[in-house]
Amino acid sequence: MRNRNKELKIKVCGMRDADNIRQLMTLPVDYIGFIFYAKSARFVSGKPDVSIPSSIKKVGVFVNSSKEEIQTKIQEFDLQVVQLHGDESPEFCQEIKDLGIETFKAFGIDEEFDWESIAPYDGKVDYFLFDTKSKQYGGTGQTFNWEKLQDYPYQTPYWLSGGISLENIEDAASFEDNRLYGLDLNSKFEIEPALKNIQSLTQAISIIK
Repeated sequence: MRNRNKELKIKVCGMRDADNIRQLMTLPVDYIGFIFYAKSARFVSGKPDVSIPSSIKKVGVFVNSSKEEIQTKIQEFDLQVVQLHGDESPEFCQEIKDLGIETFKAFGIDEEFDWESIAPYDGKVDYFLFDTKSKQYGGTGQTFNWEKLQDYPYQTPYWLSGGISLENIEDAASFEDNRLYGLDLNSKFEIEPALKNIQSLTQAISIIK
């Protein structure tokens, strides 16, 4: 694999509580994620009463939402990024990217995952996000076999997600591939769904920043 010589970005996903977000903003995070999937335990129904600096990009996570719904949330939450975590087609991904917003497409990875299956998406989004395959939409809190990434054949940069914790974040950060853009942190750093343990996040981020 190619050597990675740039600092990884950090995304903390599944935020909702205004005070918790204020605490998070004291850390050097690059992206903050809001989940707009009603079946998620981290679902955000209303905009948190907190001002987020422009240095932190706001990500909206959607599952099979309409373009109109996504556009509404972009305006309401002043999103800079849309993460598509459902069964969205390559054409739909391109439509969202054509709105002029940074676009991620998430894929669930398991041992049988075929990289050719995502070839139609290559070039139609800004980043892929690789999570652990699940029967449900959304994150699992479990890692997949990261060795699978050694066979990743495309140039689209990607985020690593799924079960990243204090115990394995150093291994994740040392992954030598300059297409690895950032790490997506969520359930392993929670006190309860949508409420993050700031002390644990501080420790984790200090390992890689």
